[in-house]
Amino acid sequence: MEYPKNILEPRSNFPTCGAVLPALPVATMKLCFRVILAVWLAVSATTVRSTAAEPSDSAKVDFIKKVQPILAKKCYACHGPDEAESGLRFDQQASAFGEAESGDHAIVAGDIAASELIARIKSDDEFERMPPEGDPVTPEEIEILSGWIEQGAEWDIHWAFKPMQSAGPPKVDDPAWSQNPIDAFIYDGLHRVGLQPNAPADRRELIRRAFYDITGLPPTAEQVDRFVNDSDPLAFEKLIDEQLDSHHYGERWGRHWLDLVRYAETNSYERDGPKPNAWKYRDYVIRSFNDDKPYDQFLQEQLAGDELDEVTPETLTATGYYRLGIWDDEPADPLLAKYDELDDIIMTTGQAMLGLTINCARCHDHKIDPIPQSDYYSLLAMMADVTSWGTRGDQRSNNQIDVTSDELSEKYQANDKQRRKLEADKREIEQAGIAKMSAPDQRATEGPKREREQVLKRNLKDNLDDESWKQYQAVKKELADVVKQGKELPPRETVMGLAKTIAQPKQTFVLFRGNPHSPADPVEPRFPTIFESEAPTSFPKVEGSAGRRRVLAEWMTSSDNRLTARVIANRVWQFHFGRGIVRSSNNFGLLGTPPTHPELLDWLALRLIEDGWKLKSLHRLIMTSRAYQMSSAGQQKGLSQDPNNEMFWRFDPRRLSAEEVRDSLLAVNGSLNRKAYGPSIYPKLSREVLAGQSRPGSGWGNSSEQDRNRRSVYIHVKRSLLTPLLTAFDFPDPDLTCEDRFDTLQPGQALSLLNSEFIHDQARRVAALIGVTDKGDLEPNEIVTRCVAAVLGREATSDEIADGKQLIEDLVNRRKLSPKRAAELYCLTVLNWNEFLFVD
Repeated sequence: MEYPKNILEPRSNFPTCGAVLPALPVATMKLCFRVILAVWLAVSATTVRSTAAEPSDSAKVDFIKKVQPILAKKCYACHGPDEAESGLRFDQQASAFGEAESGDHAIVAGDIAASELIARIKSDDEFERMPPEGDPVTPEEIEILSGWIEQGAEWDIHWAFKPMQSAGPPKVDDPAWSQNPIDAFIYDGLHRVGLQPNAPADRRELIRRAFYDITGLPPTAEQVDRFVNDSDPLAFEKLIDEQLDSHHYGERWGRHWLDLVRYAETNSYERDGPKPNAWKYRDYVIRSFNDDKPYDQFLQEQLAGDELDEVTPETLTATGYYRLGIWDDEPADPLLAKYDELDDIIMTTGQAMLGLTINCARCHDHKIDPIPQSDYYSLLAMMADVTSWGTRGDQRSNNQIDVTSDELSEKYQANDKQRRKLEADKREIEQAGIAKMSAPDQRATEGPKREREQVLKRNLKDNLDDESWKQYQAVKKELADVVKQGKELPPRETVMGLAKTIAQPKQTFVLFRGNPHSPADPVEPRFPTIFESEAPTSFPKVEGSAGRRRVLAEWMTSSDNRLTARVIANRVWQFHFGRGIVRSSNNFGLLGTPPTHPELLDWLALRLIEDGWKLKSLHRLIMTSRAYQMSSAGQQKGLSQDPNNEMFWRFDPRRLSAEEVRDSLLAVNGSLNRKAYGPSIYPKLSREVLAGQSRPGSGWGNSSEQDRNRRSVYIHVKRSLLTPLLTAFDFPDPDLTCEDRFDTLQPGQALSLLNSEFIHDQARRVAALIGVTDKGDLEPNEIVTRCVAAVLGREATSDEIADGKQLIEDLVNRRKLSPKRAAELYCLTVLNWNEFLFVD
């Protein structure tokens, strides 16, 4: 793809609004971009639905894909779960087809003229037209509803609430698109709407795409050249395997999971206190991805790592999942705060693992999905043994688990036992001497420790015989030695997790309007009714906990569960292609976006289960497909008929994520510290940034320069003090689960990459890497050639050499900068090129 040179200059075939509002504040720019993007997506989606994906007049109108979303968005507000004006509800089949209070029928199967719904949405009378407020039903939507009624108004169950369908890949007429089952599904979908897939991407684009997708890091120039010149037909497959074997894979894909579970290392609110050992949960996630831990096991450990048959420090660390949310250390209503904590867990579990907004049923029945309020509290009952993070006076007992090894624990126990014995012997001798002292001295020894010690120091020797005094001195020396030995022992190891749970939880009630002070009907632990699963009749006996979460985890990771495999398969697809087969990857419910390729999604989910829930197998399958390897270039028919690429006729280009931007800057100048795992690191922040806290600088450490150059996934995540460079590039709010980051283009990004102290440091390092010195003995042409090779992994073009030479000479001759500084500033410009900041 042809690249503009800077981040705010529009790219061909790539929508952007970053350059059109340069005078607005950054916050306003972000809001404007989101509004414009939402409108653009809505228009594009409508266009592709009415062109590329719209069936012919004779084709059957799909109720789930076409009709239900219209009813939900345009009708549910007045005729849905919350309100049923005129006795009519469009979320229930019986009501939708029944007689309204007016005596009319909204829907009459096979009879458009008799269907009052069509008459109302087409009416020109403002008092008759529906909906009475908001956006009217569009002509395309009216056509869909009319066609559906004319065809018999078949009512169906929402696709996500049905069991997964085992359908093989379709047969297609292109042999090249038949080798990988994924390609057959994609090609068949394109063929149905009259589109052709793009040609393959060139090898330079492909290796860069693969490196960033798997590891989040750029390939070196040597790696690019080696791959481009590799004639082995399996070269790309081998490259994929090499990258999946890298520990950087877990750092990249673990960060996706950390977004979902709202990972942070502090509690938020005014004091934003620390979450000790939260980084160990982060390392658990990264290590799990690197080890290709089966996804079902991964979930089970987080949901019930303390209740499994084999409980280990690793599974206990996994329960840190329950400790990641925000916590108020001085709530106005402690009972409400307790239920807010549980709601945060239910919201995250429901959306991240099941793709359902179960949390919307906390105060009432779900407005859209068939999730009654009782289901919410039954699920809460499954987790009712989970304790709060802590109390104001004790912020460790509930969340810090001692996982010290047996060998070391025995040493501590032996040391403690010996210390207690010696302390008792010492006190016995002291008491014998105290008994002989005066009454005032005796009373003084019963007071504060300091006064006792003063009396003993002054009078004890005079009140003991020589043998007792020698014995006392020997005991004191031995005690001091034992205390010293205890201090020299390796520290105990603790992890953040469920240190304390409630063995016998109290009865759970539905709370009237979600108010914990207004309990209503009692409920028992069971699964959401939409899954049609039998309620658990018993729970395993687990010391110290209720055993319920293990049953929940096993149900959630069962191969029969209708959503878990679908949701994670969709996420893997999303992070490879830029969007999921279901765009709303945290919401598979009625208001979620319908899947563009439902058969493919089910096939991927079932394949994942068949492969033992191993994600690396799914990565290989996806990345070896022609669909993944397509060019991102535009084609006239595709752009006009399917501008939003709903049917995957091309590979969508994307901007680097926040972490990829920072890590790439460090990687290309050779300063990236690739060390894996360990405590979090603290980038250098300006005094102005630190001053934004209620207590400026509180809780922000000072890492060495070497540690500051580690990958961004290891940066300390303090909720009240997020790293500015990362937030400029849409690092997510860690208070809530994040299904998909914003992908904005806004002035704050350009400012960060032009003016910050950090970016100038990185530019100086690039200059040093390519041989720029104080002597200024490198010619401008050579500076350009070396810089482009180092940063972009390719040879500079003749135009780039000419432009770069002119810029460097202008900085030296007109701006009176030193040759070294001019070279550094040229390197800075290359770090701002879109080719560096985007992936095709």
